Amino acid sequence: MNLGSHLQELRRKHQNLSEQVEQAQRSPGIDDLQVAELKKRKLRLKEEIERLSQV
Repeated sequence: MNLGSHLQELRRKHQNLSEQVEQAQRSPGIDDLQVAELKKRKLRLKEEIERLSQV
């Protein structure tokens, strides 16, 4: 996998997590810890995308 396709896949995963976070925040039965974990995963992906984009 080349860098461009890897970045594209990371961005896709980041967008998917964004949608999951939004959906979880609208659901009354979702635990705040689950939302926090999704946000942490999303942030780690964002940081990796930024790091790889500077190469």
